[in-house]
Formats: sequence, structure tokens, C-alpha cells
Amino acid sequence: MEHRLVRAVEEALGWDGPSPLGKAFVRGSIKDPEVLARLLTPPRVLDMVMRRSLANPQFRFFKGGEELHPDAYLDRQVTPRGQAIPMVDMRRLGSLLREGATLVLDQSNVFDPTMEAACRAMQWWSREHVQANVYLTTNDASGFDLHWDDHDVLIVQLAGEKQWEVRGTSRPVPMFRDAERNNTPSEEIVWTGTMKAGDVMHIPRGYWHAATRVGQGGGHSTHVTFGFAKRTGVSWLTWLADWSRQEEVFRHDLDRWGSPDEQQAQRSLLATEAFHLVDARDPAEFLMLREQDASPGRHVPFLEIFGPLRAVACVSEFPPLISEVGETVVVVAAGKKLTFAARALPGLRMLLSGHPVQLDEAAHALGAEVEALAKILVEEELCASLTPELFLGYTDLVTSAGS
Repeated sequence: MEHRLVRAVEEALGWDGPSPLGKAFVRGSIKDPEVLARLLTPPRVLDMVMRRSLANPQFRFFKGGEELHPDAYLDRQVTPRGQAIPMVDMRRLGSLLREGATLVLDQSNVFDPTMEAACRAMQWWSREHVQANVYLTTNDASGFDLHWDDHDVLIVQLAGEKQWEVRGTSRPVPMFRDAERNNTPSEEIVWTGTMKAGDVMHIPRGYWHAATRVGQGGGHSTHVTFGFAKRTGVSWLTWLADWSRQEEVFRHDLDRWGSPDEQQAQRSLLATEAFHLVDARDPAEFLMLREQDASPGRHVPFLEIFGPLRAVACVSEFPPLISEVGETVVVVAAGKKLTFAARALPGLRMLLSGHPVQLDEAAHALGAEVEALAKILVEEELCASLTPELFLGYTDLVTSAGS
């Protein structure tokens, strides 16, 4: 999937692909300013939170360096049936932002089609799960105190300015669940400066950082953080533990009461079989199967009672694997393996490209069979009907297939 944001970020950071993710701090500036406004604006952030039922901790407010109680900005609207629905109190929100505060919306890609399409493009690019968190700060409010994240992040400054401090790690590649705490910030200052609209920054996992507008007076800042949840050796070992259930030797009880010789014999047998398991299923297989087994993204189901299928887009979390096998074509994605006749290959490549596909245009280019092919892919949930809202998420950021 060719996405304008991905291309702009690569150019800004001087990258040629995702391999530098997690390796070093780097920053740059996007040369395509139009992509910023198209991605997200402060008014769109406020409109997004106004129209949805949100709750803490997905939606949070910070003021004076402290997180506010949800009652300071959330209200519960009671329906005629007595159901209480948490909604943002927009008057209180406005007051907080006028005074100076930081609004945080995690997983904005769940609510906004543009952010959804951007995250899917980032996932296809990086082969990692991605979520987009939005931060809007007004006047001279502070943000989070100095902290580190347990995942790699790409930060895109969408509007306004914000002062940052980035430090090195105090524990190499720390984890959320770890063997020891990581509470002491590093003394190594990697970078301090101001992020302005269009600036991009990559902060690897474990790097300490803080952002603030304290002392900058009036104004605002909006940035989006794309978080990449990369897999680790621990992830691989956890996956191997699941595979171990297939072998009888691992399902037996550990011998608590046997003689020392019996216990040693069991230990030796377990160690031998564990070695065979590790040798049989390497990290590359784990990463490949993780991509292929990932459930399809959230999407609007297609119902023929609402009309014919006119346009589609691939919604698998990662790029489908398309292979020619003799006189057939095999597609593996979203936990499924589908086999088609060889003549379906051009249509599959178009429909599974990650680009929006207008079926009448596809039929004109490839033949009427592409429409039937699209229906199969929609039924199997590799593709989804391209609703007007979803199409808007691609407009001016991802070209239509064949254009």
C-alpha cells in the first residue's frame, strides 16, 4: 500500500524502509505540508471526541502536570430508559483548553477513518501492530513528566509547537512486564528542542522523553504518536510454550516426589524436547504466522439488502501473501488460506493491494470476473465494502488502484 504519510515520514527521516525502527533516535521534517492538514487538525480532534462515548483511560486530560479526574471533563447523559452514557462535556472541555491543558486520545484510529487507513498503511509497511494516539496541548500547559515507552514511536507534529527533551535509555530495551523496575531516568541528553508543524521524530523503546508548552504563552500543539508494538524474544518463547502442548512430554506433571534420579531423568527429557522445539520453530516462522493469523481489521459488514457492492478495500492487518502454485493462486491472510484459478491473479493483486478499488473501473480494466472475485474476498473478510466514510480515509492520501 502506497500511503502519502509513510512516504513523507521515510523522506523526512532519511529512511529506506522500516528497518531503522527501534535502532536510534532520529528527527527530520516533512516536505509535504498538505499531508498534515489532511491527516488530522485540532478542530477534527474536538469533533471526534464530541461525537463518541469515551471513557478514561482512553480519553484523558492533564493540567499543571497532574491528570484530572474524569468528572472534570466527562458527563453521563441519561437516556429515557435510565441508561447512563459517558460523553465529553464540551463546555468543560472548552474551559480547560482556554485555561491551558493537555487532551489525550488513545487509539484515534478506532474512531477516525483517516487515522485507521494511516495505521493500516504503517502496519503493512512495518509488519507490526500500530496504534495512533493524539495529544492536543493549549497555551503554556505541560504534558507528561519524563517517562519512557515500552514500544517504538513515530511522532508527527501536526500543528503548533511543543518543547521536547529526549534522553537515552537507563535500561536496555525495557519491557512493560520486566525482570526489574526502570524508574531512574538516564542522564544522557539526546536532544532538546522545539517540534514545529511538519517535524517528525523517532524515539526508540526505553528512551526517556518529556514534552511541554510551559513558558511558551498562548498557542497550541497537536501531535500524533504512532506506536509500534514489535515482538521480542520473550514473545517468541511465549509462542513456543503454546506449541509445547502438542507434545505429550510437556503435558505430564512435574515430578515433585520422585527420587533424585527420577527427577533428573525428567529434567533431561524436558531439556532435550525443549531444544527440539526451539530448533523446529524459529523466530522467522513466528513472525510469519503472526502476520498470517492476525484477525481482519474492524469494518462495516456488506449486506446486499442495502444495495450492490460497488467498491472495496483490503482490510487485513498485514499484506496478504499471494503465491502462484501450479495452475492456482493461493492467498493467505486473516487466518485463512484461499485457492483461486490462475486467471484470478491480476484481480487479486488489484483487490488486495491496499488501495481503494472501484469495481466498475476494475471490471473495465480486467473483466467482469473481478466483481465476483471481490464478493468472495468480502465474504472471507479480506476486503470490506468501501463506505463513503472509509473512502474519505484514503482520499488524497492513498490513490485508487489502477490510477
